[in-house]
Amino acid sequence: MSTRAQHPRVELVAVAQALDAAGLMPNKSGNVSVRTPQGFAITPAGTPYAELTPESIVEIGDTPGFPADEPGVSPSSRPSSEWRMHAAIYRAGPQVGAIVHTHSPKATALACAGLGIPPFHYMIALAGGDVRCMPYATFGTAELAAHAVRGLVGRRATLLANHGVVATGPTLAVARAVALEIENLAGQWLTLRAAGLEPKLLDATELARVIERFADYGRLG
Repeated sequence: MSTRAQHPRVELVAVAQALDAAGLMPNKSGNVSVRTPQGFAITPAGTPYAELTPESIVEIGDTPGFPADEPGVSPSSRPSSEWRMHAAIYRAGPQVGAIVHTHSPKATALACAGLGIPPFHYMIALAGGDVRCMPYATFGTAELAAHAVRGLVGRRATLLANHGVVATGPTLAVARAVALEIENLAGQWLTLRAAGLEPKLLDATELARVIERFADYGRLG
């Protein structure tokens, strides 16, 4: 395999290991993927992130019957159990080039309470607006995939009830930045709620203005 072909795999490993080190994907939880010309490449099931190598990344082909119960996979290792969710998001969002799914502690705590993140801070513009919390569904199912797709309409991130976070972007670097910012915002929102404070939310006009300014923001690639 050429260096050019390896590059997405190398970047996938680096991003997954960085998010693991940051505490956003504890105990092998979560998964990361990137779109490829043939479909997408995704982290494997059950492998500690510290042990990931470019060769362990699983490539899933976008075939006519896909997604199905048995994806077209190369090599033979099993993809993350959430491959259906990644496939559905790529199918629904041609602008999505990468997906980061985490169980980051603070954002997942909100998700377990069925709470989203309102536009209380301008950095929520990185996600495209308020972050919705979508209904619970069993992990790895088409139902969960459908919830994630709905939660991402007009957004780069969504919470999944009793589960975790999905962050997207045109590149892995952007998807990672969105995931990190969602965890940061979730921590701030939890702190405000714990203190019994009622922050003033950004109105629709200001939120639209900030989102427009973020259109050429450096981190958005």
